[in-house]
Amino acid sequence: MSTPLKLAIWDIDGTIVDSRQVIQTAMDRAFRRAGLGGIEYDRTRTIVGLELTEAVTRLAPPDYSAEKAVQLATYYKEAFVEHRAEAGFQEPLYEGARETIERLADEGWLMGVATGKARRGLDIVFGHHDLHRYFDTVQTVDGGAGKPHPRMVLDAMRETGTDAFQAVMIGDTRFDMEMGRNAGVHTLGVSWGFHTPEEIEAGGAHSIHHDFAALDAELDAFAARVGSGEAAGRITGVEA
Repeated sequence: MSTPLKLAIWDIDGTIVDSRQVIQTAMDRAFRRAGLGGIEYDRTRTIVGLELTEAVTRLAPPDYSAEKAVQLATYYKEAFVEHRAEAGFQEPLYEGARETIERLADEGWLMGVATGKARRGLDIVFGHHDLHRYFDTVQTVDGGAGKPHPRMVLDAMRETGTDAFQAVMIGDTRFDMEMGRNAGVHTLGVSWGFHTPEEIEAGGAHSIHHDFAALDAELDAFAARVGSGEAAGRITGVEA
C-alpha cells in the first residue's frame, strides 16, 4: 500500500525566517524617503504577508493616491536592497525551523512555499540559507493574486497532486490562515512572528503553536489523520 501524500505549505517571513527587524527598517526608510515621517513597528507588522503595493496602501494616509503608493512600494524595495548590502545585515532562521523542515522532507512530506515575497527576494533568502532543495512547489505574488486569496495554496496542491485534506498551511499571520481556510486546508498558526495569537485566531487558525516542538507534534498528528483517512472527513465538513 502506498503512503498517503502530505503537503506542508509554509509562509516565509515570520514563520521560517526572522525578518521582523529588516522589514521594519526597510518600511521606516521608505516612509521617510516618501516624506511621511517614518512608521512604527506595531503598524508595519499588521500588513506583513500582503502583496507589497496593497500593504503600503493600507499603511499610507487615507488620501494617498494610487500612483504615490506604487512609488512608496518602490522605495521599500530599494530600502530593502540597500539594507541587505549593509555590514551586519541578518535575516536568520528561527531556532528549530531547519530541523523541522529537514525532518518532514526526510519523512516523505511534500513541501511548499506560499509567500508575499517576490520570487527574486525569496531566491535570495533560500540561497543564503540553502533551502531550495527542500521545497517541491514555490508560490509567490509574481504568479497572481496574493494573500488571503487561495490562489497560492490551490496552485501548490495542483503542482504536487494533493487534495485539500492532505495539505496544511503554516504561517504567522491572519492572512496565512484566511488563505488556507479559503482553499479548504488545515491551518496551523505560529506565534513567534508578526501577528499576535489573537489576530491569528481571528484569521481562522485551527490551532496556534508557540514553538517548533509544539508545531512538530501537531504535524505528526496531522500526518496520522491523513494516514488513517480521518483528515478527509474533517476537511469536508465534520470539523468547523
